[in-house]
Amino acid sequence: MGCFPCGGGDSKKSSKNKRIENKKINTQIDQSNIKNSDTKKVEPCSEVKVKKDIVQNVVQPSVVVNELGEKSKTSEVGGPMNKARTFTYAELVSATDNFKAAYFLGEGGFGKVYRGKLEDDQIVAIKQLDPDGLQGIREFVVEVLTLSMADHPNLVKLIGYCAEGEQRLLVYEYMSLGSLEDHLHDRRAHRKRLDWNTRMKIAAGAARGLEYLHDKMNPPVIYRDLKGSNILLGEDYHAKLSDFGLAKVGPLGDKTHVSTRVMGTYGYCAPDYAMTGQLTFKSDIYSFGVVLLELITGRKAIDNMRSAAEQNLVAWARPLFKDRRKFAHMADPVLEGEYPVRGLYQALAIAAMCVQEQPNMRPLIADVVTALNYLASQKYDPLANPVSRRGSRGGQRSSDEKKLDV
Repeated sequence: MGCFPCGGGDSKKSSKNKRIENKKINTQIDQSNIKNSDTKKVEPCSEVKVKKDIVQNVVQPSVVVNELGEKSKTSEVGGPMNKARTFTYAELVSATDNFKAAYFLGEGGFGKVYRGKLEDDQIVAIKQLDPDGLQGIREFVVEVLTLSMADHPNLVKLIGYCAEGEQRLLVYEYMSLGSLEDHLHDRRAHRKRLDWNTRMKIAAGAARGLEYLHDKMNPPVIYRDLKGSNILLGEDYHAKLSDFGLAKVGPLGDKTHVSTRVMGTYGYCAPDYAMTGQLTFKSDIYSFGVVLLELITGRKAIDNMRSAAEQNLVAWARPLFKDRRKFAHMADPVLEGEYPVRGLYQALAIAAMCVQEQPNMRPLIADVVTALNYLASQKYDPLANPVSRRGSRGGQRSSDEKKLDV
C-alpha cells in the first residue's frame, strides 16, 4: 500500500524548512497560536494506520500505551487523564462565534486555529483538525494524552478537547505573544525586538519545559519536535513548549534508545537520529541547541535565501565555535551590540555542546537548565555597559571582549 500525503500545503513565508522521513517529502504545516512553521513532514506507511475509533476512546488508559509507546501497566497512567475537559462541538462553535473569520489565527496541515472565548470568559486558542487527515487524528490523540498527563509552567496547558462525531478540536490556553519564530524571523515594524535578557529568559524557560518531559514525567517523554514555532510566548515573554503530536515515551530500564520512524524538522533533527531512527533524549538536546543558536544569532535553522555555505545554521556555526575571536560576529545584528560579552561566550558554549555530532557528547538537559538559569539571572543593562558597535558591525571591540581573548 502506498504512503498517503500529509495534510496541508506550503506556507507563503520565505523559510522552507522540510520535515523528512525515509527521503519522501509530503507537505504538512505545523501550528502555533498565532502563526505556523513552514515545514514539511512525512512518515512511512507501516506506522501511520490510525483507526478513527481510537479517538472515540481517547481517554482510555490503554490508548496511552498504544499511542505513546509506554509498556507500563495502564493503571499507572490512567489517573491523570481526567484533567482535560471534554467540550461539545456546540460549545466551541459558540466560543468562536461559529468560527468567525475575525477570530482566525492561522492555518496549517492539521486544520485551522481560532481565538475563542468560553462561557466563563476565559480566552483560549482552538485548533480544529481536519477530520479526514489520518496523521492529524493520530497527533490529536498523542497530544491529548501527553498534555493530560503533564503539569508544568513551561508547557502549554491543554484546557480540553472535542471528539464529537467527525469533529476533532483541541482547546489550549491562549498565548498572547505568539511563537518564538514570529519574534525572531517575522520582524514587522510594530514588533518589539527581543533584547538579550529576554532571549536568555526564553531559552531558560524552554529548557525547563524540556527538563520536565525528560526527567520529571513518568514515564519520561522525548519531545521530538523542538523548534521556534513550537515555543509559545505569554505575558512577559514566558515561554511554553507546545504541539506534542510527535511525543514519544523514552527508553526505559536498561534500554538506550527507542527505534522509531524518523520524524522531525529539517535543520532541527539530530543527525544520528535521522540516519539510524534511534531516538534518545539527546535527540531533543540537539534540537534545543539549534533553537539556542537561533536565539543568539537571529538566523533560521535553514535559510535558503542565504549563500550555500550559510544556509544550514549548525554547519555555518561549527567552524566559528573553534575561534572565540569570531564569537562577536555570530551575535544577532538586531541586538546592535547590546549584549554581555561573557554571556554571549557562555551561551555559544552551551549551544556548541548541544549540537555535538556524537550524542553522548551532548549535555543532559538538567545541566543545560542550570547553565541557562544562571545566564538568565545575569541581567544585562545597556546603560551601564555602553555599546561599542562590535562584531558584525565591524566597530571597535569592548575592553571586556579583549580581556576574554587573552
